[in-house]
Amino acid sequence: MLFDAELLPWSLKAGPMIREQYASVAAAATSALPAASRVLQAAVDRGVDVTDLLARTQHRASNAEAYRDSYRRYSQPVSGLDGVQLAPFQLLASEGASQLGQDHSWHLAIADRLAAADEELIRRTRHIDVDLTSDESEAAATTWWEDLTNAGGEGMVVKPVAGLVRGTRSLAQPGIKVHGDEYLRIIYGPDYLDPTNLVRLRDRDVGHKRSMALREYALGVEAVERFVADEPLWRVHQAVFGVLAMESEPVDPRL
Repeated sequence: MLFDAELLPWSLKAGPMIREQYASVAAAATSALPAASRVLQAAVDRGVDVTDLLARTQHRASNAEAYRDSYRRYSQPVSGLDGVQLAPFQLLASEGASQLGQDHSWHLAIADRLAAADEELIRRTRHIDVDLTSDESEAAATTWWEDLTNAGGEGMVVKPVAGLVRGTRSLAQPGIKVHGDEYLRIIYGPDYLDPTNLVRLRDRDVGHKRSMALREYALGVEAVERFVADEPLWRVHQAVFGVLAMESEPVDPRL
């Protein structure tokens, strides 16, 4: 059985990134900015007009603390396999058959059966159904996402119920990640939510990345179809290497 799944906790596979990238940024910022704030406050007390600079520095110090708190949520320690979990989202294939055409509720039912069999090893995937013709249903999903992310959750993936949905020109995007504010603070930096930063981030051309994602998805589907059809391994590798080659293409670093 071939699953699309997430290995948890996040720090298990991102430990070096947390230590070498995120923690070092937080350590520098939470050390330097409060010290700068104290110096600026002393200058204000002496009558020097640096009030605006002091306010900005204090705001950045607060952002740095929020940044540190954000990545720490994903730094759970593990010992061996104790505490390690697998969160399955989709059964891509089973012996001799691709399952990509099954609707998403079918895949989630399989995942729920696995979780029921071993709740310590398998993490159940929380989900909510949304009727896009109903304002009430959309509002309920939005509230569900807000509650999830406010409680420290990473976010959600929005997917069509049907499997392998085809648009007018190609396969439809199989899923779109909708992360919460604090998770995105980890990705885009301590000052992610500042208005000037949000304006810069919104000024991005996502067309190229979206096109690459769709082409990678099509290649992934092709690889699965060739594999379950018992085609020669080099034929499977053709599609897999195509995905790897596309992953090496440069894209807008702000994406």
